[in-house]
Amino acid sequence: MNSLEYFEISGSPYELGQQLGAFGADAVRKHLIHTSAWAELMLWRKHPTVSQMQKWVHDHFPNIWDELCGLADGLDLPIEDIFIWNARGDLWAHAPDGCSSVLQIDPYPRVTHNEDGDPGFYGHCGIVHAQPQDGVDFISFVYPGSIPGHTFAINEHQLSITVNNIRALYAQPGIPRMVLCRAALDCPDHGALIDLLTSHPRGGAFNLNVTDRHLLVHSIEFNDADVSVRRVQSPYFHANHAIHSALRDYPQRITGSSGYRQIQGRGLVEHPNFDGDPLAVLGNDQHNRFPIFRRQPNDTDNENTLATADFHYHNQAVHWAVYDDPNQAPLFSFTDLQRL
Repeated sequence: MNSLEYFEISGSPYELGQQLGAFGADAVRKHLIHTSAWAELMLWRKHPTVSQMQKWVHDHFPNIWDELCGLADGLDLPIEDIFIWNARGDLWAHAPDGCSSVLQIDPYPRVTHNEDGDPGFYGHCGIVHAQPQDGVDFISFVYPGSIPGHTFAINEHQLSITVNNIRALYAQPGIPRMVLCRAALDCPDHGALIDLLTSHPRGGAFNLNVTDRHLLVHSIEFNDADVSVRRVQSPYFHANHAIHSALRDYPQRITGSSGYRQIQGRGLVEHPNFDGDPLAVLGNDQHNRFPIFRRQPNDTDNENTLATADFHYHNQAVHWAVYDDPNQAPLFSFTDLQRL
């Protein structure tokens, strides 16, 4: 039995959300609402900051607001609670999200990503192929209780995105970073995505690794104050804290795991003997306390690797695969949005 479920959804924004809610309802009821992270975030109920953020989403992204409403109804939970959970990294720098990415441009653009999250969700996440009634088709990794886009995804325009958490401190209220990532799935290329980020008030921080049909690879970091864009020209590694010169000095929380993964990953991809295999890098578990591939029960951030994605751009197509373990055979393989 696969650790990930592949499923398809379609319809209006509300119907998409409702179907996502039905997919995740069991794991949310049995696990999520009993976690310390959920309890911590629910302290924000009725806070004026949450009300302001909800208004911004409703006004700027009404379709995503409808998707969130459908998600809440599919989960049979209040919309305020689901909105807060989907704004977790904007309200709380300790939100349980991790991840690591390897970016390359030679001999062709390639981005590879470990999706690290709450170990309690292992076996309960999915790969969703969404066909919106009015919008852009996409495939994305999804967590129970969350909208798509803030993990790894690809859309019908061949825009792929992998996302790494940045634990920003003292962030100003803005549109939740997960909402901006969901909106990014409608973008045709990296330029439109950058315009999206720079033209809206931002809340928390993220690192987005973006590749598109123009065969360009970009590492983007954003927080409430700025958006930094770096075009990748050589093997590059990113963990869970801001490393661009424009953002790295803003207040942020750098965990031991993120710090050591960044040191290890950068050392591996920049080593003269690096053979270009990002799966070997992301499957590396040699550090006994802070491994890159994370499946140990005593992880210091309480996160585990839940899936790995590997996107290759060549022959005018995106060939990609999803793994339970990057050292083993893939669970699913795709060309663009076509499952093989």
